[in-house]
Amino acid sequence: MAEAPQEYAIRVRDLVVGFGRQIVIDHLSLDVRKGEILGLVGASGGGKSVLMRTIIGLIPRRSGDIEVMGKPIGDTLDRSTQSAATKWGILFQQGALFSSLTVRQNIQFPLRENLVLSQELMDEIATAKLEMVGLRPQDGDKYPAELSGGMTKRVALARALALDPPILFLDEPTSGLDPIAAGDFDALIKTLQRTLGLTVFMVTHDLASLTTVCDRVAALADGQIVAIGPMRQLLQSEHPWVRAYFHGKRSQMLQPQMR
Repeated sequence: MAEAPQEYAIRVRDLVVGFGRQIVIDHLSLDVRKGEILGLVGASGGGKSVLMRTIIGLIPRRSGDIEVMGKPIGDTLDRSTQSAATKWGILFQQGALFSSLTVRQNIQFPLRENLVLSQELMDEIATAKLEMVGLRPQDGDKYPAELSGGMTKRVALARALALDPPILFLDEPTSGLDPIAAGDFDALIKTLQRTLGLTVFMVTHDLASLTTVCDRVAALADGQIVAIGPMRQLLQSEHPWVRAYFHGKRSQMLQPQMR
């Protein structure tokens, strides 16, 4: 029985994205279910981040349809896209914190842009978000240059959650972290997803994250989704790139957990 459209947080249909003569996304279709963590994998430069940025309206598309929480998303700078932006939070690969602002001010930035709140209330919200991601209230006084890699990711996550969005986009969230910090961050994402009922769209190449965090995994190759499903299903895929990715030398040490 087919799932009802309202069960989907994100729907992409026949999407085409290109730069000049190069087609990066080629008539791609994808559904992301409400409340799941979907991991997106693909070759370096294969279009993973392009797909994510197109969905949130940062990159224009040549054709195709995108819906978020049942609402059609227009192209870049479209009013419908700007309105829908409050429905998602974004954690970019390097955190993308404003270096001249304190941690607290970084978290408050989306609040200032979208709401009219007193400074006292914004301070309370920032403190709550810091605690939500495992940081101390006094960390709010620090500047990005004073943070470790793991703390930077957590502050960026707190900012992404500032408006209590139902959808969270993560672009290589564990990139640059050591294995312990990456594992802790994965556990935090899973806890927040379960506690807040979030839908998480996660671009990653981290096999450990795919195995321990994701409900489903989508593989992007040749501009299209060539396989999607739970990890055990992708391990059975006959697509050449998928087999090379999940059965290569680097993945062999994770095979017991992946199965």
